[in-house]
Amino acid sequence: MSLSLIGEVTTKFENLPRRERENLRQRGEILDAALKLFSEKGYHNVSMHEIAKEAEFGIGTLYKFFANKEELYKALIMGVAEKWHHALIQVMEEELTPLRAIKKHIAIRRDLFFDNLPIVRIYFAESRGAGLNIRTGFDRELLKKHDEFLERLASVFERGIKEKVFRAVDPYFMALALDGIINTFLFRMIEDPDRFRKGDGLSIATDIFIKGVLRK
Repeated sequence: MSLSLIGEVTTKFENLPRRERENLRQRGEILDAALKLFSEKGYHNVSMHEIAKEAEFGIGTLYKFFANKEELYKALIMGVAEKWHHALIQVMEEELTPLRAIKKHIAIRRDLFFDNLPIVRIYFAESRGAGLNIRTGFDRELLKKHDEFLERLASVFERGIKEKVFRAVDPYFMALALDGIINTFLFRMIEDPDRFRKGDGLSIATDIFIKGVLRK
C-alpha cells in the first residue's frame, strides 16, 4: 500500500515544473524539521525561528509557505490524515470478501499508526492539553474525514450481512465498535509497551471482535 502511494506521489512530482518541484521540496523540509522539533520539545516550546534554523532556511522562507506555527502544525496533521484516509478507503474499494477487507483494514490501521507514531503522539498530546486556537475548525475537518471513513467501513459490514457472513446487526454500530477497539488497543500499546509487543494485543482484539460479529 505504502509503495503504491509513494510511486503515485513521485510520478506527479516529477511531472511538475521545476519551480513547483523546488517549492514542494522546501515545504517538505520545513515540515520534517517541524515534526522533529515538535517531537523533541512539544508544540508550544518550539518557535518558527527554531524551525527555520533546523530546516536551514531563512525565516522568510517559512512564512512564504505558512502564515504562522498553527498553520504549519495543521499542515502536518492534515497531511497524515489524508494519507490514512486514502489508504483505508482504498482497502474498502478493493474486490475483497467482507471478512478479508475487515482483517486487512485492521492490519493497515496498525501499520499506519506505528509508521507515523511521532505525529500521532504530538496530535494527541496537544488535543488532551489546553488546546490550540485552531482546534474548533481543524477538528471539524478531521471529523468529516472520520465520518466518511466510518460510513465506508459500515458498507463493508452491510455487504457481509447480505452475504450472510456477519450477524444481522446495525452495520454502522459494527464499524463504530471496531474503530473504538482498534484505537483503544493501539494507544494502550504506546502507553504500556511492557505489556504489549507491537501488534500482539491488537491481534487478540481482532480475534475477539471477528468472533463476535461472524454469523453462527
